[in-house]
Amino acid sequence: MHPNVARVKAILDDAGLHGRVRELTEGTHTAAQAAALLGCEVGAIANSLIFMTEKGPILVLTSGSHRVDTDVVAAAIGVEAVGRATPDQVRQATGQPIGGVAPVGHPAPIPTYIDAELAEHGELWAAAGVPASVFEISYADLKDLTDAVEIAVAAEG
Repeated sequence: MHPNVARVKAILDDAGLHGRVRELTEGTHTAAQAAALLGCEVGAIANSLIFMTEKGPILVLTSGSHRVDTDVVAAAIGVEAVGRATPDQVRQATGQPIGGVAPVGHPAPIPTYIDAELAEHGELWAAAGVPASVFEISYADLKDLTDAVEIAVAAEG
C-alpha cells in the first residue's frame, strides 16, 4: 500500500470510519474516469481541489459534476481572488499528486470548503492519496472529518 493511502486509511480508522479503501486497476485523473470505474454517478465523486488565495492554499471538495467558479468561491469565503494551484503548489500543500489528492492526510491543516451539491448523494467516493486509490464516505462524515465549511462552488442557473 502506498504511504499516502496508508495515511488516509489510518485517519479514517482513527475517526471510526472503516470505509472501504479501494485500489483501482488504473489511475483516475478525472471524475468521469473514476465514476466509470466505480459504477456511480459523476456527481458522487468528491474531487479534492487545491486553490490559492492571498491567505494561502485552500481545499475545495466539489462534486464531480460541478466546475468550480472561482469568483463564487472567493465571494463565499471572503477573499479577493481564488486561483487554481500549480502541480507543485498542490504537492507542497498536500504531499499528494494531482488526480489523487485526498481530502485528508496532508502535512498541515488546509482550510477546507465543501460543495453543498455533494449532500445530494448517499455514497461519495474520494481519492485516497494517489490516482489509483479511492474510498467511500457519506457527506456528513466527509464534512465532519475535514472540518469543512459548506459553500456553493458554482453560480446558480
